[in-house]
Amino acid sequence: MIRVGVVGAAGRMGATVCAAVAAESALELVAAVDTTGDVTAQGVTISRELKALADAKVDVAVDFTVAAAARVTLPWLALHGVHAVVGTTGFTDSDIAAFKQEFSRSNCLIAPNFAIGAVLMMRFAEVAAPFFDTAEIIEIHHDAKADSPSGTAVSTANRMAAASNTWANDPTTHEAIPGARGAKGPADIRIHAVRMRGAVANQEVVLGTQGQTLTIRHDTIDRNSFMPGVVMACKKIAEHPGVTLGLDSFLGI
Repeated sequence: MIRVGVVGAAGRMGATVCAAVAAESALELVAAVDTTGDVTAQGVTISRELKALADAKVDVAVDFTVAAAARVTLPWLALHGVHAVVGTTGFTDSDIAAFKQEFSRSNCLIAPNFAIGAVLMMRFAEVAAPFFDTAEIIEIHHDAKADSPSGTAVSTANRMAAASNTWANDPTTHEAIPGARGAKGPADIRIHAVRMRGAVANQEVVLGTQGQTLTIRHDTIDRNSFMPGVVMACKKIAEHPGVTLGLDSFLGI
């Protein structure tokens, strides 16, 4: 039985993770942490202190918080030899470099998206990139998401940029409204971030070349779509030394 703690347990994603862990026979929810204490998640009292994870002897901690909080939590987990499964986004390159130095006694997975379909969408976009001249990414998230563009969009653009260096130049010479063309991502791939009440998480990659376009889209209808990936990560994290970026290797792709 793998003992799991959840950081950010009082939030919407954290509560969903707690329920998924509690429902999985191979996992046991033994600790929950959030800034809101003195309430429960799946029968476990939510603590304000990370010390609750050590007290419960957790094997794996799942973190769905914000980057500022995770910058404190992840080094603590590394110091205490606890594996980390991280869905928090907004980390910088220097953050990732620091985590790679810190996780020597335990392992860490940082994934921009735990939906299996979203992981495949990123992979398909990477495979398609060398065959097209232009590409843009449109990501749509709920209106409570703090960072933009999403980690999934940035990861997608990074992978496409690494797969091809022959993108056509943007012909735009004037924006009547600054920012109308979106933000320039890696290889100047344009990324458009939409924050919309009623949405959960959606992403569309549009690629174009002479006489044709290809659209690759993934839609998250419910937060439960992330849970199979989270549960799988909790089960497999011990098999992946150091810091792993993205769920791909856990899926064998």
